[in-house]
Amino acid sequence: MKKISQQPKVEPEKLIAERINGWAAMMGFWAAIGAYLTTGQIIPGIV
Repeated sequence: MKKISQQPKVEPEKLIAERINGWAAMMGFWAAIGAYLTTGQIIPGIV
């Protein structure tokens, strides 16, 4: 018997967009951690 299901092809542009999005999310996370460690506030300037 043959397998009927096949993995759909993903466009390279979508893979690149997801990688950039993940990188930006990680940078935002570490920026929030750095802001909290240096100022004690999640968003400096806002109580």
